[in-house]
Formats: sequence, C-alpha cells, structure tokens
Amino acid sequence: MDNEQFKSMDPNILLSIVNMKLRDFYSNLNSLCDDIDINEEELKEKLSSIGYKYDENINQFK
Repeated sequence: MDNEQFKSMDPNILLSIVNMKLRDFYSNLNSLCDDIDINEEELKEKLSSIGYKYDENINQFK
C-alpha cells in the first residue's frame, strides 16, 4: 500500500488491512506507518471518521 492508495481507500477496507498488519507483522502503529511510509496522524484521522481509535494496549483500532 502506498500513500496514494491509502488516501483513496475506503476507510472500512483500510481498517481491516491495518488491523491485520498490526496483528500479524507490527508491534505498534508507529512501526507500521514508518515501514509503509504513511502519516500516522492522517491514518488516525481517517479511521476516526468511521468511529475507530487506536488502542496501543492491544495494538488495534477499535
């Protein structure tokens, strides 16, 4: 996923992809964002628009 795909992706699909990557490959959101070169705050804002917030204790958007 690149920055353009991230920006144009449906937030519900993005949520599914991000939570899967956090569960299977990354120990925290910062690592995921650094690795795939997307802005962490933009990601949080996009998923917040559909009612999800990052919970660092469980490393997942809920």
